[in-house]
Amino acid sequence: MSAPPAAGLFDPATETLDRRSLRDLQLRRVQALLDEILPCNAFYRQKLGDHCHVPSWDAFAGLPFTTKHELVEDQALTPPYGTNLTYPRDRYVKLHQTSGTTGKAPIRWLDTAESWDWWARCWGHVYTGAGVGPGDRVFFAFSFGPFIGFWAAYEGARTVGAMAIPGGGMQTDQRLRSMLDNDASVLCCTPTYALRIAEEAERLGVDLAASSIRATVHAGEPGASVPGVRARIEQAFGARCFDHTGMTELGATGFSCQAQAGVHLIESEFVFEVIDPQTLQPVADGGQGELVATNLGRAGMPLIRYRTGDLVRVDDSPCSCGRTFARLAGGILGRADDMVVVRGVNVFPSAIEGLLCEFPEVSEFRIEVFSRRSMAELKLLLDAQPGTESGLAERVAERVSDRLLLRVPCELVPAGSLPRFELKARRLIRRDG
Repeated sequence: MSAPPAAGLFDPATETLDRRSLRDLQLRRVQALLDEILPCNAFYRQKLGDHCHVPSWDAFAGLPFTTKHELVEDQALTPPYGTNLTYPRDRYVKLHQTSGTTGKAPIRWLDTAESWDWWARCWGHVYTGAGVGPGDRVFFAFSFGPFIGFWAAYEGARTVGAMAIPGGGMQTDQRLRSMLDNDASVLCCTPTYALRIAEEAERLGVDLAASSIRATVHAGEPGASVPGVRARIEQAFGARCFDHTGMTELGATGFSCQAQAGVHLIESEFVFEVIDPQTLQPVADGGQGELVATNLGRAGMPLIRYRTGDLVRVDDSPCSCGRTFARLAGGILGRADDMVVVRGVNVFPSAIEGLLCEFPEVSEFRIEVFSRRSMAELKLLLDAQPGTESGLAERVAERVSDRLLLRVPCELVPAGSLPRFELKARRLIRRDG
């Protein structure tokens, strides 16, 4: 039996299902997806065969993984969109592409009208989790270029009856003024850009905490689930800060709720697994590993057992909000390709970001990775607020040593000299020598 319906849910019928019923629903939808795509989708027909039946989860676990490298290679060999297309090209109505911040070539991704509606419904979960609904005015501090970013969030606002206010083609000060002039109650942007807006507001003498913003919803980076980052955003805006996870090629996968006890995975629309990225074997319940996802509502350009590269720890215990969807404890913990092993210690940029948020004097930072005697080393560049007292670099280095058990050189750079970011921040720089 499912749990009693709770208030404030987007789809109570699925969000409160017991685990067994939810898994049964997922398996039925997996088979329906395979029946839909295999007759026409050359990419998956080659991977899975003309007829692929998945009567059990053991059979599902026998399907091959899909990797980003495969997608990049497929689009390079069959430009511009590759062979992962289930329908004729004129069936598709939206084109987006990945940001390319991982150093790989951007991947182009197409959506049909049906899959674009599916994106919007997934964002319905995100908004409802954050308490966004009719009467809210959602401001999108986003450029609206080819990167998916908050395009789907903009479309999804209508699923909860909220007003969407676009903020493309504006400088930060103009976005700030538009937010205030339109009495925006919700801000959507990356965590990094939220702090950039707060910095600009302080420069202009604007008290953001006194504005009508009551909630901020973030994506693109793990910062909104990092306690230090979340606290800094909430203090600056006088609002509650909510996280969202997703990918251009995969969809909107998760959201944080009012309990803010992790990021709920939208298990009615995806199948999620956690594997050891080295052995590719399932990770025991509660263990850390790489998130693998299968989307169930994007048949036009689907992904089956897609290795996301995101490192997570899953908690499938019921949440106090009433949802039975599993949660990512701490959100996205890091990316497998961003982890740096320094003298035997695993270091993630998100851990450093959370630590540096404890220093309000630090406006921006950069993590430089270089090799010394064939071993990885780190260096932190700190862009501090004008007028910051001396000794900041030493205090940061001491805090890093205490928390991460590493001695990391820290250096102050001229105020404003490091780049500011609107979309995904690229703070990890690998240097030769």
